[in-house]
Amino acid sequence: MCDVQARTVLWFLVFIGFALNYMIRINLNIAIVEMVMPTDPKTTGRAPRIGESQDKLSAMSTYEEKYVTNSSEGLLILELEGEHPKNTSGGISPHDSTRFNWNEYEQGLVLGSFFWAHWITQIPGGILGKKYGTKLVFGLSNGMGCWLCFLIPTMAQWDYRALIVLRVLQGLVAGLAWPSMHVLTAKWIPPNERSKFVTAYLGNSVGVAVFYPLFGYVMYWASWPWVFHICGALGVLWWLGWQYFVYDSPAQHPRISATEASYIENSLGATVDSNRKVQTPWKPILTSRPVWMNVIAQWGSIWGLFTLMTQAPTYFRILHNWNIQTTGIFSGLPHLMRIIFAYCFSLFADYLLRTEKMSRTNIRKLATVFCCIIKGFVVLSLAYFGYNPTAAIVLFTVATMFHGAVSSGSLASMVDITPNFAGIVLGLSSMIGVLPGFISPYIVGLLTLDNQTFEAWQHVFQICATMLIGCGLLYVIFGDSTLQTWNDYKSRGRDEESTEEIG
Repeated sequence: MCDVQARTVLWFLVFIGFALNYMIRINLNIAIVEMVMPTDPKTTGRAPRIGESQDKLSAMSTYEEKYVTNSSEGLLILELEGEHPKNTSGGISPHDSTRFNWNEYEQGLVLGSFFWAHWITQIPGGILGKKYGTKLVFGLSNGMGCWLCFLIPTMAQWDYRALIVLRVLQGLVAGLAWPSMHVLTAKWIPPNERSKFVTAYLGNSVGVAVFYPLFGYVMYWASWPWVFHICGALGVLWWLGWQYFVYDSPAQHPRISATEASYIENSLGATVDSNRKVQTPWKPILTSRPVWMNVIAQWGSIWGLFTLMTQAPTYFRILHNWNIQTTGIFSGLPHLMRIIFAYCFSLFADYLLRTEKMSRTNIRKLATVFCCIIKGFVVLSLAYFGYNPTAAIVLFTVATMFHGAVSSGSLASMVDITPNFAGIVLGLSSMIGVLPGFISPYIVGLLTLDNQTFEAWQHVFQICATMLIGCGLLYVIFGDSTLQTWNDYKSRGRDEESTEEIG
């Protein structure tokens, strides 16, 4: 018998899978800092920091720059002459010479394009996961998303619009991943372990925390195309492990112990029935208040997460003038704190469930208070104190950290209310919830176009805080995490049979 539980191995591979899933979302966020022309502080309109004179601000560009246009490829080549200021803030990688003349609006389009079609495959991801299994759907979705990274340097050199097309395709494929995972969770994880297991979904936090600094150093010592080569290679390695170790249910797993399989089966009881084939109850799902409250909570939390995650490298690099290594570290640090907070909060939530000290609904609401409402007030503070570099990184870190409670909130609630249709409900939620992924960068691009000032970013954070607090309040007032009657396969089956006999 294997000493390591199959659920433990599953958690680990799901965790790494979601880390890679977010790796392909955020790799361009930091790479674009080195892909575009350096911003001249004299023309950005950036206000001097406290204690920093305008003369000092203007003197940051002490080297000569010569831009040569390659009309055949649409490239702009940056040639640096003189000593490379690699030890100063705002330094440029000495190995990277290919840069593009994309303005803030075009950068916003590039950054948001991953999510343009990402929403389309959310519901299909849940349906396909239920029909063909999470092993196939999540495996191919994640794997192909990583493998497409190999093409990003080529598309970027061709034209930014070609890069947008590739990122749209990448987002379309990757959209199948998240909803399909709830299908696996419902079949493998006992109800009182779900909060802890769903922390594996927040492997995306570790992905951001690890890959932002890693890519910062890769670009400093090599060049930005290597960021995407590494992403593709890691995707290949993960996919091989996923194929060998992961199975769609305990019954299919050839190495699971009889004790663990029996425990899972007895814990799940009759809430999950994968043998009966019944039609998806679309009307009850689409008219369900608990479903829509989860959708609203996801909208707010994802707006907050994506705004901070997508814009952090640009914010720290341009407004606080940090070099690429420092930008990578401080863009990733908040997400490391996020997974730590998520794990600790999930243990607390599962303890409350086991001891029946709090109802499942109230636990999910408590988690949403942290991941939406409290986080919203921290983001609002960032709007007024973000001009200070120390305050900026502290507030960024704390705001992102509180988002970790989402694993014990709306994410877990979707499995609570309907284990049998959790993948489809998550698909519906994600279809709507991912829209901030491209709406937010678009708004940021408009607000900061030729206007990289703290005043412009203040508006960005105010909008973000409004989304978080408003959605959080709605969930706390109207949310419900009790098992829904339309989840019951057998009851539906008897009703259908009775109807046929009457007819």
